[in-house]
Amino acid sequence: MSGFLRSLRLWFAPQRVREEGDTPDYRFSLANERTFLAWLRTALALIGGGFAVDQFLPDLRWGVRAGLAFGLLGAGVLCALRAVNHWVRCERAMRRGEDLPVSRFPALVSLVIAVVAVAMIVVVFLGWEQGR
Repeated sequence: MSGFLRSLRLWFAPQRVREEGDTPDYRFSLANERTFLAWLRTALALIGGGFAVDQFLPDLRWGVRAGLAFGLLGAGVLCALRAVNHWVRCERAMRRGEDLPVSRFPALVSLVIAVVAVAMIVVVFLGWEQGR
């Protein structure tokens, strides 16, 4: 079974994580859970931002508004999925006494947010230039 499918199964059966390795210090498990919750808060903020762009900027051209909204909504979906996957991977690594997994995901999310922010800066600047 591939690593991804095994990890996916653990999303829905977290008690199976306990079958591997030794129980880590609870402080580390709780820190892992706090990180998970922080990723979920980020996902909710991105999703809320996507809806806000779509609902509260009706004067934008549809393509710009939809592009910004879909960028934020997509990043929110990816953050939510990544949160649980990262929690499982970190918990398994801690139980096995391995190094924590590394990921490029934070860089990817940062780039998406930066691109959307730059687009919003351009939109705001153009709005001011047109006298709105």
